[in-house]
Amino acid sequence: MAKQSLPLRHYSDIRYALLQRQETALLDVREEAYYAEGHPLFAANIPLSKLELEIINRVPRLATPVTLYDNGEGLAQAAAERLIALGYSNVALLAGGLQGWIEAGGEIFIDVNSPSKAFGELVESRAHTPSLPAQEVHALLQSGEPVVVLDSRRFDEYQTMSIPGGISVPGAELVLRVRDLAPSPETKIIVNCAGRTRSIIGTQSLVNAGVRNPIYALRNGTIGWTLAGLALDHQQNRRYGEVSETAQLQAARSARKVADRAGVRQITLADLTALRQQTQRTVYLFDVRDAEEYAAGHLPGARHVPGGQLVQETDHYASVRGAKIVLVDDKKARADMSASWLTQMGWDVAVVDNISRQDFIEHGDWKPTVPPLPALPEVEPAGLAAWLEAGDTQVLDFTTSANYVAGHIPGASWLQRSLLTRTGSAALPPAERYVVTCGSSLLARYAVEELSALTQKPVTVLKGGNAAWRAAGLPIQQGETRLLQPRDDRYRRPYEGTDNAASAMQAYLDWEYGLISQLDRDGTHGFNVLTPSA
Repeated sequence: MAKQSLPLRHYSDIRYALLQRQETALLDVREEAYYAEGHPLFAANIPLSKLELEIINRVPRLATPVTLYDNGEGLAQAAAERLIALGYSNVALLAGGLQGWIEAGGEIFIDVNSPSKAFGELVESRAHTPSLPAQEVHALLQSGEPVVVLDSRRFDEYQTMSIPGGISVPGAELVLRVRDLAPSPETKIIVNCAGRTRSIIGTQSLVNAGVRNPIYALRNGTIGWTLAGLALDHQQNRRYGEVSETAQLQAARSARKVADRAGVRQITLADLTALRQQTQRTVYLFDVRDAEEYAAGHLPGARHVPGGQLVQETDHYASVRGAKIVLVDDKKARADMSASWLTQMGWDVAVVDNISRQDFIEHGDWKPTVPPLPALPEVEPAGLAAWLEAGDTQVLDFTTSANYVAGHIPGASWLQRSLLTRTGSAALPPAERYVVTCGSSLLARYAVEELSALTQKPVTVLKGGNAAWRAAGLPIQQGETRLLQPRDDRYRRPYEGTDNAASAMQAYLDWEYGLISQLDRDGTHGFNVLTPSA
């Protein structure tokens, strides 16, 4: 099939849109490991291999100017054709791809969530966020003085490793919960994350909100703690409790003052309805409460993203730079504090005012919107087991590589859909029949048409995916048994897990320290940090 001729957008076009705060979605369609090696500041990573699962939720307006790029692999062309088929009407390729961006003078950032991390460094520099090194915090904890350690990461990250005695209070919960966790103004408060950003933002949140206690970020987080030779706790379960009425009222008042200083608008539910009905601009609606509150009831169409993670991973959730963001929280403080940070990061943000739990008429977990598919042939786990016994069937597993290694159907091969774009059927083991699967078989379904055309063999979906196979009590194999390509679907973060090399952790910190100079060279960020004198 002949490739479609697609328009090009140049570095200068993207730069102009960013500086003018026009909507633009610059999408890197490579796998995350390659994206993390280098990308433009506001490029969002949506790999071709899972494009259909993510694109509608991250770029919801079909008329959004979308610019796609890779680094010469041919993935961007394939991604553009898929987007056009889905109805996106303003799709272009980045002229010259990543190399073209570099040759035009564009700055390149490594790692992931670079805008938020660079912003965190700018906050510390301009607001002079107080911090203490690991050795001083350790001595403080041993001294018997009143001190509380608040871990601002997600709860699962906290459980992996934490500062001894630390309590899990994810970022947006800090201002709401701190007065109950440290009721005496004499208690010293230490805020930590794994590296730097969330501890800086969390600490500065408390400072901005006027919390009277002595407040410090743990400098360099659990990385700094580890590099200092100090021991971490594991699998802890200390979490915040119910917020008292007094603490909630104080938090709401102080957070609103910060939001007002930042220029955050308050809107009504009627305003929100009007915003969501218009078609000229992208509007994201995020519920920034905790998962239990969201599941118990939320506004129809609101996506659940805890506020701290939204600030940390804005590019992942709001992939259209220049879009409008609306936040929801019936307790107010979490939405107002999150909105204050997003506004400082150059976003147009509003908070829904006068909202109550009676407005939360939708229940359950958030479910992504995905493109429809025609009915596809399926096989039950027991039927697949019989096919495998006969020896004429090959299972292709499109789950994450980590999930595959943890446990997969015996004999299944692991791959990503982008491999088919690059190599066709050459990388596939020969078989008379292919069965596709992943965790639920949702992603795998989108590979059926392409596989059928490439192999000219029957392709069937495992009904219910690997979860159904496990539920049927069928055998599971572990390890990297049949990888059809390198495990490049996820970048190994130096601040996650417990077995990172000291050199990698130190290199990560050194990179973070250098982000401010990169921001200056790039010149498109539009960040505006609130300072004590503002």
